Amino acid sequence: MTAVDGVQRTLQVALGERSYPIHIGTGLLGKAELLTPYLAGQQVMVVTNEAIAPLYLDKLCATLPDHLEVRTLVLPDGEQYKSIEQVSRIWDALLEAGFNRRCTLVALGGGVIGDMVGYAAAAYQRGVAFIQVPTTLLSQVDSSVGGKTGVNHPLGKNMIGAFWQPKAVLVDIDTLTTLPARELSAGLAEVIKYGLIRDTAFLDWLEVHMSALLAVAPDVIADAIAQSCQIKADIVAEDETEQGVRALLNLGHTFGHAIEAHQGYGNWLHGEAVGAGMAMAATLSQALGWISTADQARSLALIESANLPTHAPANMTSDDFLARMRLDKKNIDARLRLVLLESLGNACVSDAVPASQLKNLIDCYPRR
Repeated sequence: MTAVDGVQRTLQVALGERSYPIHIGTGLLGKAELLTPYLAGQQVMVVTNEAIAPLYLDKLCATLPDHLEVRTLVLPDGEQYKSIEQVSRIWDALLEAGFNRRCTLVALGGGVIGDMVGYAAAAYQRGVAFIQVPTTLLSQVDSSVGGKTGVNHPLGKNMIGAFWQPKAVLVDIDTLTTLPARELSAGLAEVIKYGLIRDTAFLDWLEVHMSALLAVAPDVIADAIAQSCQIKADIVAEDETEQGVRALLNLGHTFGHAIEAHQGYGNWLHGEAVGAGMAMAATLSQALGWISTADQARSLALIESANLPTHAPANMTSDDFLARMRLDKKNIDARLRLVLLESLGNACVSDAVPASQLKNLIDCYPRR
């Protein structure tokens, strides 16, 4: 516990001089002392979307000191708007307001807003400060931590972007009370991922507490967020720019990104596509003889218990999958690299899966 009322956990992403805290708790949007130490200068731009603005924008802005120049920008809501055109709107607003290199951007929203604001901050005047205030479970446990920023391209998800770390991450659990059930489940996909790739004790815990997580029990949610963020913070500290172990955080994402791009961004939520992708990765791991049938079934059962899909879309052929997967950022020298499970809690990146076996798995995989 820290001295600030409402903060249940404070974690640190250890990156030397660029280290930053992750504050997790309730009522944090009203805590100016958690934001003001990380403002680079006198100019602040708060960027949010049309769904979040009516709920939390005024509350956040009210915590900022009166002497600051505070501007706001409200963007459309949805994965389909995660584009360079919307990032250009952020740059336009900054330039029109005359914001200088000591300005600070605040990302108030889910992963789409966080990724776009981070990318805008990375590029504006060659880099300005930004703070993450994630309001969805998925962004709280994953996209707000680690400095991956960017936008989608019609041919692939998150293909345009930069590594740019925030100055702080403020996770107010109260924002989850207004989160639709489908979005909550999408966030749980990333929570489950951490157990599958690194922590079997966390997997055990998730199996016991899934009902409480779906009910947004505050203490249980706080524990899940803290454990997820700690695992990601440890991995990012070891491999900030994904030259090695950080790629393990993409379990299910190669399949999942293919689903998102093919179906049209926003039709499948990111977490839903990752859920199906993790199920496909577990099934391929079992087919390779790396995990047992029981472990594969356990993985799929946990994904399903979070109300996530484990099937592939009915309208996607193996050729559709493979065409999208060949554009994945992990690929090197045209070799498809997949994150798979050597055992539960132990993932690896492999480029040794025979193309015929991968195609056969996708051909035979359940669809609906």
